[in-house]
Formats: sequence, structure tokens, C-alpha cells
Amino acid sequence: MQKNLFAAGLLAAACVLPFVLPSYAVFQATMVIAYALALLGLNLLTGFNGQISLGHGAFFALGAYVAAMLMEQAGWPYWATLPAAALAGGVVGTLFGMPALKLDGVYLALATFALGVATPQLLKYKGFEAWTGGSQGLVLMKPEAPFGLPLDADQWLYFFSLTVALVLFAAARNLLRGSVGLSLVAVRDHAIAAQAMGVDNARVKTLTFGVSALYTSVGGALSAIVVQFVAPDSFSVFLSITLLVGAVVGGLSSLSGALYGALFIQFIPQLAEQVSKAAPWAVYGAILLALMLVWPTGVAGGAARIQTWINTRSKT
Repeated sequence: MQKNLFAAGLLAAACVLPFVLPSYAVFQATMVIAYALALLGLNLLTGFNGQISLGHGAFFALGAYVAAMLMEQAGWPYWATLPAAALAGGVVGTLFGMPALKLDGVYLALATFALGVATPQLLKYKGFEAWTGGSQGLVLMKPEAPFGLPLDADQWLYFFSLTVALVLFAAARNLLRGSVGLSLVAVRDHAIAAQAMGVDNARVKTLTFGVSALYTSVGGALSAIVVQFVAPDSFSVFLSITLLVGAVVGGLSSLSGALYGALFIQFIPQLAEQVSKAAPWAVYGAILLALMLVWPTGVAGGAARIQTWINTRSKT
């Protein structure tokens, strides 16, 4: 009951935010939603299934470019590009997951790292320049609120992204609560025992990779629509590393951890730069180290421990 009330209060606060924040802050909040979807996809793969990826920035870029090219080159409406980005991410992720079955641990991490390194160069390839815009990228038009709604463009995109996120988070929650979720965790914790119990490890790992890439690609598509611009240098391998850092900081094996990690990705680098313009990454590293020392299981794990302590104190 308390969790339902908290969730309802959180949703109500989220709906009020765009009416009390300035436009740039609304833009930042929308980017948090896009990153949260990307981290949710990575969390499904790494946190719940135990496959380490250092290349999810490639799937983020795939979703962003699918949305941008369909809007700019084919004249598609922005909302129609999200299913296309999801399909592209799911298909490419599944195809990549098949050969990745032969790899595990750090070897899989290196393979995905190679994917993240290669992506910006592929996007700059002259043969694709007519569609991708090459090094210059693509500039998009910001969609306006439909049906005469009394919302500016930033507010509308916030609510649009929030709706998409609620649907996808609910789908992930239902997925993890069923037999599929049990299979994911079983393969992560003990693959041999899971196979002995009848779990098709190869199928579970491959499909998890596909679903993970699907979520991350939708996050990338939303980011392209919100930012109104895509370029290869925006999707360097550093983005892949940042996504993995966000997933760990937020809390692996936790749906709420995706939101905490997205807040970290969006705001901590800016905070670090405000603290020290001379050495912002030193401040960033110090904050990251402090968080890992205080909450080694991530912010979601720390929040759960605090909630448990509060419940224990209230009973006594």
C-alpha cells in the first residue's frame, strides 16, 4: 500500500514538474527519461542476465539515427519513428547476441567495446553520408503539441517521453515478474544449473540482448527528437562507458536504478564542472568513488537499506 501511494505521489510530482520548471530544466528532465530507458535496457542485460556490455552506446546511436533519418529523409512523424527504432534495435541486438553466445565475461565486454568504438566511424562513412549526414550529422525540427494542447514544445516532449517510459517500464516489470524474469536471473546466477532445470540458455541470452538493445534504441530515438540533432561524435565509446557507469551507480538488478543512474548521467558532470572548471573530471571521479564506497550496491540498493532501517525503527 505504501509503495503504491509513493508511486502515485511520484507520478503526480512528475506531471507537475514541466509547469514549475524553466524550459531548459524541462529539457534536462526529458533527457533523464531518455537515459533511463537506455539504462533499463542495459540493466536487463547486465544486472538481470549477467552479460557485460561496453557497447550499448551503439544501440543508443542506432535508435537516434533511425528516428533522425526517418524524420528528416522520409518525412515520418516523430511518434512513428519510435516503433521503427525499437524494431531496428531489437533485430540488431538479437543478431549481435547470437555470435556473442560464444563469449562471456570480459571477452563479451571487449566484443561489445569494439562495437562501441566502430559505430562513430561507420556513421561517418561516405557511403552512408546521404542518409546519415556524415560528420555534420542531421538537424531535426522540434515537434509542437498536437490537438491544440496548451503546452509548449518542451512540455509536450516531456509528457510524450514520460508516457513512453511508463509503458516500457511497466512492460519490463511484468516481464521480470514472470517465468522469463526467473530464467534471466537463473542464467546469471548459475548457467549450468539453469540448463539442467530445462532453461534454454542460448535462447534466453540472445533474446535478452535483443530486448536490451530495443529499450536502449528507444531511449536513443527519444534523445534525438528532444535534442533535435544527431552527429557521430555524440555517440563515441565514452557514451557506452557512461551508460555502464550509470547502470552500476543507479543499482544493477533494479528497475528504479535506471532512473537514479539517468539522474547521475545528466546532472553529475554539470555539477562537477560547476565545482571546478579546471578539473571537472577529478570532481566527477571523487563523487563516483564516494557513491561506490557509501552505496556499493548502487543508489537503489542504498535507498532500499534506508527504507528497511526506517521500517525497523518505526516498528520499535
